[in-house]
Amino acid sequence: MSLHTPDGYQALDNHSVRTFLAGLPEIRSKLGGAPERWTVEEVGDGNLNLVFLVDGPDGSVCVKQSLPYVRAAGESWPLPLDRAFFEQSYYRAIEPHVEGLVPRFYYYEPKLYAFVMEKLSPHIILRRGLIEGKRYPQAAAHVGDFAARSTFATSDFGATIEAKAELTARFAKNTSLIRITAEVVFSDPLSPSPRNRWTSPELDGLAARFRSDSVLKAAVAHFGWRFLTEGQALIHGDLHTGSVMVTETDTRVMDPEFSFVGPIGFDVGAFLANLVMNYLAQPGHATAADDRREQADWVLDQVPVFWNAFKTRFLSLWETSARGDAYPATMFGNPADATVLAAAREVFLDRIFADAVGYAGVKTIRRILGFAHNADFERIADPARRAPLETKAIELARAFLLEPASFRTPEDIVAAAKAI
Repeated sequence: MSLHTPDGYQALDNHSVRTFLAGLPEIRSKLGGAPERWTVEEVGDGNLNLVFLVDGPDGSVCVKQSLPYVRAAGESWPLPLDRAFFEQSYYRAIEPHVEGLVPRFYYYEPKLYAFVMEKLSPHIILRRGLIEGKRYPQAAAHVGDFAARSTFATSDFGATIEAKAELTARFAKNTSLIRITAEVVFSDPLSPSPRNRWTSPELDGLAARFRSDSVLKAAVAHFGWRFLTEGQALIHGDLHTGSVMVTETDTRVMDPEFSFVGPIGFDVGAFLANLVMNYLAQPGHATAADDRREQADWVLDQVPVFWNAFKTRFLSLWETSARGDAYPATMFGNPADATVLAAAREVFLDRIFADAVGYAGVKTIRRILGFAHNADFERIADPARRAPLETKAIELARAFLLEPASFRTPEDIVAAAKAI
């Protein structure tokens, strides 16, 4: 099957990406030397796009391009190319507020639906490092800081009505990826969708039980509705450990093609879920030399580190940089107002945490019963070893959704994960 693409579009390869970059004077200068001396490697291992790493004598860049289909599924699942536009739009919108926490952005080519950005080196994907038993002492705090800075600046607390409306209108057109999230994250995993998969036959009974759990399905649908209707801030839309590249001291968030103006708790919950899943998967990566218990405990300790970094930064920005039209400063000029306003801020952050717990439950279920799974579990080759760990994760996810009163603090998540 040959999919229709607009005039001027072609999927890049190792040769044509050289030609593309050679026509960009600033990029050519950055790489240095003649194009034929550049080394090109296609490294895209995600679900959607082509990714090229290009090295020249003087420098290096990364090129990312949309394909007209879901790469993980092939041409049987067509997908519009415009996700590259929304990804580069997200970088440009938040870069002033999250300096040093995203790759530097260089250039966007609309005809090719491709953009050029900083090649991160010697960074590796956070998920990969955690699976390998490595520790990154700054990563969770950095991601929490990123989530707070990016969402506060684009919320009604940090942005004017006009600025927020422009973001909302622009990113509302990212309908293809919003629909993918609505289906693949919220509806498919608890429906008889042919896209679903799980560790079979070990989890056949669990999958059937979850699909017949009316109360659970209603809870997931409730969060799906809120995902579609709560435009609190410009969110990344897919903030997991596979969307973060790290060294021991540096952290960069990438892959925001799912971005739109949505619920802040969706980003926060996605990252929390991935930390918990990595914790629960650690025994599956144990060896005779390393039982992974210390690594697992360290990963779980990052749950409060991440949340506390997010909350601290969000509150700090609200106190010092509230330029939006929600809770306007002109309303709270009296000394007595300070206590009431501080309490209102705490109530809002408590709500974000509660939302995050629910979204963490949804995200976990989809990674075990849905289309796209986590390498944390998938790299455990023996299904008899993997399935019990996945069962723990999905039962905890059910508790996140149906027992919200049990999860008021990140320490509650830690305790429940240890007890499951």
